[in-house]
Amino acid sequence: VGLAMAGDLGWRGNTGLLIEHSDGSIVQPRLALGGVRTMEHCRRWGIVADVEAAPYPRDYPQDNIYLTSMIGYELGREKFPGMGEEKPSAFSPQKRERCPQNMFDPVLRKFAQSQPGVTLRYRTRLLGFTQADDNVTAEIEDMTSGQREHVRARYMVGCDGVASGVRDALGLKMIGTPVLTYTTNVIFRCANFVELHDKGRGYRHIFIGPEGTWATIVAINGRDEWRFSLIGNATRTNYTQADIRAAIVRAMGREFDFEILSIVPWARKELVANHYGRGRVFLAGDAAHAMSPTGGFGMNTGLGDAVDLAWKIDAILKGWGGADLLDSYEIERQPTAQRNVAEASKNLKFMMSPGHNPAIADDTAEGEAVRAEIGPKFTAAMQNEWFTLGIHLGYRYDPSPICWPDETPAPPYDTTKYVPTSRAGSRAPHVWLQDGRSTLDLFGRGFVLMRLGADAPDAAELTSVAATLGLPIESFQISEPAVVAAFERKLVLVRPDGHVAWRGDALPDDVETLLDCVRGARPYAWRAADISLAARVA
Repeated sequence: VGLAMAGDLGWRGNTGLLIEHSDGSIVQPRLALGGVRTMEHCRRWGIVADVEAAPYPRDYPQDNIYLTSMIGYELGREKFPGMGEEKPSAFSPQKRERCPQNMFDPVLRKFAQSQPGVTLRYRTRLLGFTQADDNVTAEIEDMTSGQREHVRARYMVGCDGVASGVRDALGLKMIGTPVLTYTTNVIFRCANFVELHDKGRGYRHIFIGPEGTWATIVAINGRDEWRFSLIGNATRTNYTQADIRAAIVRAMGREFDFEILSIVPWARKELVANHYGRGRVFLAGDAAHAMSPTGGFGMNTGLGDAVDLAWKIDAILKGWGGADLLDSYEIERQPTAQRNVAEASKNLKFMMSPGHNPAIADDTAEGEAVRAEIGPKFTAAMQNEWFTLGIHLGYRYDPSPICWPDETPAPPYDTTKYVPTSRAGSRAPHVWLQDGRSTLDLFGRGFVLMRLGADAPDAAELTSVAATLGLPIESFQISEPAVVAAFERKLVLVRPDGHVAWRGDALPDDVETLLDCVRGARPYAWRAADISLAARVA
């Protein structure tokens, strides 16, 4: 998230310093999937090819397999092709990509380092910071030399994880459930793993025993490295290496040779920060929300934080952002995190749903009957985790004070399905243009005014007022029928992050007020009943 934040700010022409206490190496990759929206951001940054070139095999099947052991009974399977064969949906120019953290971080690092104004300093830690009216001063230490220095900046963003020291220093709290389960992750190496069983190549293997769902094995690199997760409960258990080896052997169903590379105990959480910042210091990523990895929402939510916050900081630095623009960051992103955190916990409940079934692995008539009942039920339940387009593309900033609503009803929300709309607050629709571009390729640097149809109203007044305010805006007149239909109105104003700020069939009477609203100079709430931004947040 920090790399994305630094990269996006640099991509917008700003200077920034990223400090990281580690050397950047990844011992245990925590994230594994770049969601569709994340890949749309990568498309805007021009790094999709780098993600696709990651060393994860493009032909490796992404099947999710439910079983008693690798040589035991298969209870069900959700089949997915390898990344090289999977096609984008009709709703996006991109698709999800399997790119584990040890492969994705280097891509983002290269992107951030390629920006002239961005400096990355590893093995550097934050000792403390103070805020003034117009700056933040941070004390940092080079962990190799011990040299300390003070750095002054306009803003600071804490992307320092669930144990965030920045969050603690701000006096902010995480709200929710601090422990759902204690789990132990083990990376092990076994070059001939696939040859030792009859289940074929698969991405995720979920093991169900007499006690219920107890472990998973995931293909980390699609070749010889695997992540074994021993799922516990809310009571901490300290496992010896002998315990872990025995558990991995149990998952296989027989003895086999493997090498344990690393062991990391961790806790699944269900937490969202009560606030996303204070003054000139903000939180993003796991510092602002912590969730179960069931669904793969964590990093993707954090990257969304970075994209939302970066364009707003950029607007302030360049002088066209209004005084209330940065307040909209929490208003927009906190509900998104709350939804995603809750959905991840729901997916965990689905994964643990089989419960106790003592005969599930028995070679008996009773065992066969149990498997026949559990398999289809579990397969159906797990589809909620595998099909999540509504989560990745359907999040909306409906209550945002910098979006100008038109009072139309919101489309139904469904985690598994996505309904495209140009309604204010929603991600602007993707449509392929006749020149081969996506409509999404038009968005990113500044605001974009879409003028739809041959009879689209003249918008010279809006672009003229925007120029007076210093607000960057580009106008496109498009008459292609598919685009006109998807955008639903003759005029649609899209923000730098690709979300719709306003739409209508004619310009409003007061164009300046509209532009003041979308740049955070005058929140929309004034229009309904002269409600202050603070009251609207409450």
